[in-house]
Amino acid sequence: MTGAPVRVVGSLGTAQTLAWASSYYLPAMLAAPMASDLGIPTPTVYAAFSGAMVVSALAGPWAGQAIDRRGGRVVLVGTSLIFALGLAMLGLSEGLWTMVAAWLIIGVAMGAGLYEAAFSSLVRLYGHHARGAITGITLIAGFASTVGWPLSAWMETQFGWRNACFGWAGLHLLIGLPLNAWLPKLPRQAKHERSAVSDPTRAVSSPSPAPTAGRHGYATALLAFVFAATWFISTSMATHLPRMLEATGATLAAAVAVGALIGPAQVAGRVLEFGFLRRVHPLLSARLAALAHPAGVAVLLMAGPVMAPAFAILHGAGNGILTIAKGTLPLVLFGAQGYGARQGWLMMPARIAQAAAPFLFGLALDAWGANALWLSGAIGLAAGGALMLLRAQPPKSC
Repeated sequence: MTGAPVRVVGSLGTAQTLAWASSYYLPAMLAAPMASDLGIPTPTVYAAFSGAMVVSALAGPWAGQAIDRRGGRVVLVGTSLIFALGLAMLGLSEGLWTMVAAWLIIGVAMGAGLYEAAFSSLVRLYGHHARGAITGITLIAGFASTVGWPLSAWMETQFGWRNACFGWAGLHLLIGLPLNAWLPKLPRQAKHERSAVSDPTRAVSSPSPAPTAGRHGYATALLAFVFAATWFISTSMATHLPRMLEATGATLAAAVAVGALIGPAQVAGRVLEFGFLRRVHPLLSARLAALAHPAGVAVLLMAGPVMAPAFAILHGAGNGILTIAKGTLPLVLFGAQGYGARQGWLMMPARIAQAAAPFLFGLALDAWGANALWLSGAIGLAAGGALMLLRAQPPKSC
């Protein structure tokens, strides 16, 4: 693993698997029993979860700045404690507002403890050599739903949804916290660079000449749009895929079977990025990945449900590569200096788009049926077009 020890990648990837499984993938298994027990509609639980994602957007820049100053270990250890607190509060909730408060606390942990914080921690430790490590942790955490959904379902069936929440809280304390605490301290040469975070003239050397302020802002705006567009698509598909495939004419059984292909396709895309595509500039692999969903949409709508597996594979592989691009593109385009704070601001629109996606794409699906896919396809094309406008810098340091 170029630039980072396997131990670091393995421990951080495992901690990320736990973090994603106990937050992003939690409502799918626990929302219905939670709503039934609390006497509220199930959509209300998902609304509270959307609120958590908005909070995560607001927490991201703060967490990134903290990682730029102090490194990732302190921040990620703190998020293990916040995850545990929020999940314990969720298990103890007795009504709507205590449930909402618990989700908002989990949202703080999500904003400071998911991929963006992990990527920032790796960049703070290894600078421009972090690309392979970023890919490595996404390969491991790509199995978060594979682990999280069955484990949440088993705990809920055996012990109830409240004890499932307590179980996840305990796992954060027993597993997540020690793994995050195992991250290395900042090396000495990194410590004296803290002041450079607020002084760009003292920035760490970058792989290419720093862009002008105008060019920097232009590229930042394009990249923020790309991340928001692609997260809107991925969350829309994660929420509505079975119903969307049924709208194209597939049976429910076929839709579920096709949906199961997306996870392996995501991992396959990340393996491709780790192998062949690591030899090319991250911008090129991101452009190809952004066009994968629109290509899948065209194939599915023109050929019908018989091509649903091809759609799932294209969408999943593209989404898997784009997850890595969210970490590598800001690094190669802007350099390692101030990476954490920049990552937080770049991902803020994406988190908000993610929170709105289930509702907005659901409306489109209700109104247009399978033709709602033209919406997600057009958004994917727009993201690909925005990536075409970005200028690739020489990748020699990556």
